[in-house]
Amino acid sequence: MKILLAVVGVVLVLVLLVAATVGASYVGAKNTMVTKNEAIKQEWAQVDVVLQRRADLIPNLVATVKGYAQHEEKVYGDIANARAGLLNAKTPADKIAANGQLDGAIGRLLLVVENYPNLKADQNFAALQDELAGSENRIAVERRRYNEAIQDYNTYIGQFPNSIYAGWAGFQRNNDYFAASESAREAPKVDFGAPKQ
Repeated sequence: MKILLAVVGVVLVLVLLVAATVGASYVGAKNTMVTKNEAIKQEWAQVDVVLQRRADLIPNLVATVKGYAQHEEKVYGDIANARAGLLNAKTPADKIAANGQLDGAIGRLLLVVENYPNLKADQNFAALQDELAGSENRIAVERRRYNEAIQDYNTYIGQFPNSIYAGWAGFQRNNDYFAASESAREAPKVDFGAPKQ
């Protein structure tokens, strides 16, 4: 009887030690998942800031181009619609899609500029184009950081035993990677025909 009680006591202590170890591991993993998930949100906020900066520059760029190329109304309408879509998008996935539309519209506007040498020489246009290029560089940097944060989070929750803990705590993979839009993958067609004045 004493031996049975001793064995039960040892087994009970071992079960409590295993439970305490698993519990501590779970708490640590869950805290790390929360931290990594918040890092994704913070990185997205940075992407959102630079997207907003670019969206704020676009009306000035369009106004400058309009001074030279009044008859390009379709391009201006496309930009206005794409910009509105970006500003009205709520989720990262919606903003990523709207950004792709805006990329294409800006590309079409810059193709229009090729037909107006006086516009390309305009100091205001050159300054706006430099600002837009700076914004595009910032977007690229922040997009990379955002994607790295998602990759870090997804890798962490996919590893054993974190994958089990993620299921217990309700964490799921994040697939909202910021990828290049389809329009960005196509080379623009530049027409060097007779320039307009």
